[in-house]
Amino acid sequence: MMKAIVLSHYGKTDSLSLVEKAIPQPKEGEVLVKVHATSVNDFDWQIMCGKPFITRLVSGILKPNIDVLGTEIAGTVESVGPGVSSFAVGDRVFGDVSDAGFGGFAEYASVSQTALHNMPDLMTFQQAVSLPHASLLAWQGLVDLGNIKQGESVLINGAGGGVGVFALHIAKEFGCEVTGVDHALKLDFMKGLGFDHVIDYQKTDFTAEATRYDLILDVKTQHFPTRYLNVLNEAAATSPVVAIRRA
Repeated sequence: MMKAIVLSHYGKTDSLSLVEKAIPQPKEGEVLVKVHATSVNDFDWQIMCGKPFITRLVSGILKPNIDVLGTEIAGTVESVGPGVSSFAVGDRVFGDVSDAGFGGFAEYASVSQTALHNMPDLMTFQQAVSLPHASLLAWQGLVDLGNIKQGESVLINGAGGGVGVFALHIAKEFGCEVTGVDHALKLDFMKGLGFDHVIDYQKTDFTAEATRYDLILDVKTQHFPTRYLNVLNEAAATSPVVAIRRA
């Protein structure tokens, strides 16, 4: 048996309960991981609340079909199912398991081997578990979809969270000037990370300002899409904005 935090219905944190349940057995192509560290993401929160409603297309319309949340895990391989060749018992692994059934809020999780990667030897479980979900979203937004270029002016809305932090470092690797938008309480933290400019969204609507940008990565998506056209350089007007909700 193992301990797990189970989601029984959509709602607030009182919809979660700590229970004992059977340790899952790995199926074909799955790896059973003893979870040493997990993380809490917006995606977990959205599924727990069932909001926005579109989230329920993933988790169930009337009641959640995901009983154990947990988007990311880091731990050691306890056993492997048939057909697994990438990992062996004792391997230290980490990964984003949101497309593999979730399950990080438990002592053990059985997930597809394709969701896991070997951990670097010098990395702790706590360090590793913070990486896969947010960093991949940041890379997809800026590089795969945003086609970021050397020396561009980039704005990140919702910059003080996990995606924003990784996006900053990616943009800096491209020599970009980076502006971060978030709550006033996060601005000093963001300055310390290396943002060139910071904006308190409660005082300033960046879509109404005169400053223009080559690329906008929007983690919060609270503005109507056409609002961004006001602050985009003309050369960037065809595909300049990448909006990410799962952060």
